[in-house]
Amino acid sequence: MAEYIPSYDPSTAASDAHEAAGGASIVDRAVDAALELAVDGPWRNISLRDIAIKAGVPLAELYARAPGKRSLVRHLAARYDAAALRAAETAASDPGDRLFEAVMARLEAMEPNRFALMAIFRDEGPITGGQGLRLGLTARALLEGAGVDAGGRRGPARLLAMTAVWIRVLQVWRDDEGALNRTMAEIDRLIKQMRRRLDVVGAGF
Repeated sequence: MAEYIPSYDPSTAASDAHEAAGGASIVDRAVDAALELAVDGPWRNISLRDIAIKAGVPLAELYARAPGKRSLVRHLAARYDAAALRAAETAASDPGDRLFEAVMARLEAMEPNRFALMAIFRDEGPITGGQGLRLGLTARALLEGAGVDAGGRRGPARLLAMTAVWIRVLQVWRDDEGALNRTMAEIDRLIKQMRRRLDVVGAGF
């Protein structure tokens, strides 16, 4: 049987070249469009085709990169994780302080899209759907960015604890509009509590 060789698609090649040159990727444009649409209508009623039209990108090219809304949500979560990782590169000597900065940076990255994210959470849930698959990855990013090893023998306990902290932080942030004073206080409390509990089981940092 002859080997199948995909046909050359000049439109896709042009898009790839544009992205390689530093232009906004098709997925990034689609994510931004999805956030805009989520504010105006129920997330469950928004199709990938709607998002492609809003973003001004060919549906076939978008589908090749993100074959569903949950793929876009995961991409958005990765964008927020990157903000947390950048913030964790602080000069603070204490890993708890670096972890606090990382968590706050992620929330601050999310804040401009609060209403859109609330709409997505209402339909998919912050834990189920696309977000559920990301919770552990976000916890790992927060820990590693703060210089706390999430691997090895102590890694599983740390990841489980950080995931629980992140879930609680999301719940508080959801209801804490404005200066996020309540959220900051809760993050500080939760991180300190997490460190005490990890010390008890020999997984402290």
